[in-house]
Amino acid sequence: MDIHTKFRKLLLSIILLYVCSVNGQVKSLPLPNKQQLAWQKAELGVVFHYDLHVFDTSKYNQGTNRITPVEDYNIFNPQQLDVEQWVISAKAAGAKFAILTVTHETGFALFQSDVNPYSMKSLKWKDGKGDLFKDFTDACRKHDIKPGVYLGIRWNSFFGVHDFVVDGEPNGAMQKKRQAYYNKMVEGMVKEICTNYGPLFEIWFDGGASTPEKGAPDVLPIVKKYQPDCLFYHNDQLAEARWGGSESGTVNYPCWSTFPYNFTGSGESAIPGISKNGFKLLKEGDANGEYWVPAMADAPLRGFNGRHEWFWEPGDENSIYPLKELMDIYYKSVGRNATLIMGLTPDNTGLLPKEDVQRLKEWGAEIKKRFDSPLAETKGKGKIIELKLKKETAVNQIVIQENIALGHRVRAFSVQAYVNGKWQTINKGTAIGNKYIYLSDTPIRTNKLRLRVDESVTEPDIVNFSVYNVQDVSVDL
Repeated sequence: MDIHTKFRKLLLSIILLYVCSVNGQVKSLPLPNKQQLAWQKAELGVVFHYDLHVFDTSKYNQGTNRITPVEDYNIFNPQQLDVEQWVISAKAAGAKFAILTVTHETGFALFQSDVNPYSMKSLKWKDGKGDLFKDFTDACRKHDIKPGVYLGIRWNSFFGVHDFVVDGEPNGAMQKKRQAYYNKMVEGMVKEICTNYGPLFEIWFDGGASTPEKGAPDVLPIVKKYQPDCLFYHNDQLAEARWGGSESGTVNYPCWSTFPYNFTGSGESAIPGISKNGFKLLKEGDANGEYWVPAMADAPLRGFNGRHEWFWEPGDENSIYPLKELMDIYYKSVGRNATLIMGLTPDNTGLLPKEDVQRLKEWGAEIKKRFDSPLAETKGKGKIIELKLKKETAVNQIVIQENIALGHRVRAFSVQAYVNGKWQTINKGTAIGNKYIYLSDTPIRTNKLRLRVDESVTEPDIVNFSVYNVQDVSVDL
């Protein structure tokens, strides 16, 4: 036994002594709360981005939109609005939850607000009685999709807010009063969202929500009081999920759900321990992290051909990801223990474009084709789990899932196939978590396989070990 192996085994023994009591029960292994568990098991969701500038027919410019008020908010006029069509399209892709952006950088609120005058109450459209978020939550529940909400409060071109700070002479009397007004208004909007639309699956604060200690609105207590089962993402005090470090829809492997901090910051506001090495910690997590903070992978559906469009723009259909790339994203997110959220872009008529709808339908069908019919599946506890096939069969895909309600127990594993009278290792890994997917471009013929847990923190609990023979493999892993 070499010195590295000895040290590895010693380190594992120390971890075991730390996390386990004398009767073998886990004492301090980080565990997900109710909302984190539901969010991870959902695996795939969508976010619909919609705002005033969808209707100006020009290309989206983030820098301009953050500082330039929209000249006429009554350009909002979706003549064929069908939010149910949005939700049905998301469900066709296999999404289990959907999020609507109710405020973004323009500051315009896509719901009926009593505290924010810059909202749908001010529109000529539907005589000021429209409520896009109500239409959205109703459609979600009708089609068994969990509704969530995205609130952009960090920037607001209408109220002159940049990075939570209202424009004006710093700490001047007028600036202080306008800042206090803005903070109170935001807190009021959050309460409206949390109390008027039923249970929410996730609340997503764009760019984080900062903290009152830094002069920003105090949103965390409101969400926890009125939506205790809603996943909170996120502010400088708490992140019940973490951004996966890019908007590519993918995360690194391994990707642990555990993390050394219970907050993340956002972009330039992240602490050095998180931002260093190109946000590697966000992308991979930490096997020995003290907190359960699972990873989100996000990307816009229109992110191909050098484009990256969260909002609809005319003539941009060539930027829709091809099916091959979408499957590649799926394997490198859901298949690496992350929850994937795809950005969808309703157009200025109020519909999700037919090209996007078709691609989502194709994607959902391909996911079902690849994962709905395993050759064999089993589950079990312990270090070795064997899976027998009815006959010798070509196998090229493996799915493994842990019981994440009990935390990350597996720290290293190998998958072996019985070939020519011998056990042959065909894949090795570390993190399993909610789901680990291995796809090989070279099938192996076998009549039995086994999962061997090489290292674990207390007893492994595997809820799914399944194998497949996927036809027409066309992803790059």
